[in-house]
Amino acid sequence: MIQKISLANLPTRIDKLERLSEDWGINLFIKRDDQTGSELSGNKIRKLEYLLKHAIDNNYDTLITTGGIQSNHCRATAVAATMLGLKCELLLRSGDNPKIEGNYFIDRLLGAGINFCNADEYRDSRDEIMNKIGERLFKERGSKCFIIPEGASNALGSLGYYEAMSEISEQEKLTGTVFDTVVVAVGSGGTYSGLCTANKELSLGKRVLGFAVASDREYFTNKIHNINVEAGEIAGLKSVFTEDDIEINDKYIGIGYALSRPEELAFIRHIASREALILDPVYTGKAMYGLYNEIKEGKVPCGSNVLFIHTGGLFGLFPKQDQFVF
Repeated sequence: MIQKISLANLPTRIDKLERLSEDWGINLFIKRDDQTGSELSGNKIRKLEYLLKHAIDNNYDTLITTGGIQSNHCRATAVAATMLGLKCELLLRSGDNPKIEGNYFIDRLLGAGINFCNADEYRDSRDEIMNKIGERLFKERGSKCFIIPEGASNALGSLGYYEAMSEISEQEKLTGTVFDTVVVAVGSGGTYSGLCTANKELSLGKRVLGFAVASDREYFTNKIHNINVEAGEIAGLKSVFTEDDIEINDKYIGIGYALSRPEELAFIRHIASREALILDPVYTGKAMYGLYNEIKEGKVPCGSNVLFIHTGGLFGLFPKQDQFVF
């Protein structure tokens, strides 16, 4: 069995959202992976537990990773590195002179090395840039650098959500509630991949519904399938994974990654006032908005048990505060 380190507060609890369940005509539950920690909050730490075990076992002293200026993954990586006594270098996609706020503020507070790239560089050459950062740090200080992909979304990282699906299955047994559908936001694919492979390997028979927040369905289906196949190989899974295992809905990306429409922000405010549940504008807000609209259109059956995985993102909400209407 592939080993990991233990950093997250697990298992995360599952709560029923009583008022939204009544409003929407389903039994809506939420898995609180936003509560995996405080500084470490969110889904990324489950994936990082596997990747950082590999880094430590192989004597890496510096982590390098990448994301947007408000990346939850970059913040979680910087936190985990500091906790473990490792150095951290971040490659952040940004315009000129970004405001120091939200996740980026935490990155700076922790002392992570900050490197910037523009949108074109991020899209076309982020891996190459990270490799060059690693080469520079080796020359400057002899650092042995471990490069973690965007969102920690590779086969090894996806095992964090294979484990999470196993955790959900155990919670079903304890509570007597079986979930028909598991819903998650999809930004880099690793979280969905872990849920998907466990669903098939463990014969759980659930609908695993991913709401894309960035690229389209075709892109994510291909990327997740590749992660699934590699994860199956490294973990010794018996299942044969196909693209038919994957269900990605790309209708609710809106105007783009990390960009918010007024109706999405109004929806986040409504959920907060109805259930004291804070969603973020990049991931969970869009995914829950998508789920709500799919329910309205009859694409999620009335009375079904739906589990929404809250992947965190609270720090990323604060830079959007001036866009909310009160």
